[in-house]
Amino acid sequence: MTDKEIDLFLKNALNEDMPEGDITTDNIIDPNEISYAEFIAKENGVISGINYCKRTFDLIGGNVDFKIFKQDGEKVSKGDLIATIKGNTRTILKGERTSLNLLQYMSGIATTTNNYLSYMCGKTQLLDTRKTTPGMRFFAKKAVKDGGGVNHRYGLSDMVLIKDNHIKAAGSITNAVNMVYGKVNCKIEVETETLEQFLEALKTPCDIIMLDNMDNELMAKCVKINNGIKKLEASGNMTFERLESVCKTGVDFISVGALTHSFKALDISLKFKDEK
Repeated sequence: MTDKEIDLFLKNALNEDMPEGDITTDNIIDPNEISYAEFIAKENGVISGINYCKRTFDLIGGNVDFKIFKQDGEKVSKGDLIATIKGNTRTILKGERTSLNLLQYMSGIATTTNNYLSYMCGKTQLLDTRKTTPGMRFFAKKAVKDGGGVNHRYGLSDMVLIKDNHIKAAGSITNAVNMVYGKVNCKIEVETETLEQFLEALKTPCDIIMLDNMDNELMAKCVKINNGIKKLEASGNMTFERLESVCKTGVDFISVGALTHSFKALDISLKFKDEK
């Protein structure tokens, strides 16, 4: 997303929250009142989205001074000061929920990603997937990177991934690969579920082979047969307990949909305080 597109997203989010203004704040708070508030981590995690949080208040139009103490990708502990904001009270209150929603959402994904990485070993890289909330993919994938992960394809337009339904429609893995090879200027990946499918994919000019829902023994066998010819991605049922053993099979990548569909938002609060 461009800066202009990000601003449009944030403006739409603000309009969703107050299509007719903030009727509580506008009737209670003096338009000239100034306040100071702190963003505090209420649990351990990894920060992501802090600059979008800041930009939210800029777009409301009030005069505020936003200071960042924890940048994207930095770890925080419970009680840590993430950022402070000082300025027009109405602006702070109007931007509070939208800014926190995005900051907590992205920090939750970054934290989940970092948690998965802590169970991995060797040179295997952790990938995300397209299993994201509609309209939020840009922010979700940035959060994965802030947590230490690697982005898989962004969408259907930037990489070929031949899955089971494509294979069935084409008649075979070989046919499916031949239908796209030479017609696209991007990597080609093939999903396989059995040793027979893997061996067929290995003979094609694809770049990556996905080992989908295979047990560790079968994956290790595929790695040995492959002998570095193609990149191999393990996918399916990747629990914390299983990650280390899958890494030890020698696969290049492990993809985990849970990074962006089963995370928990990081608990962060915005509290008004007397300025220090």
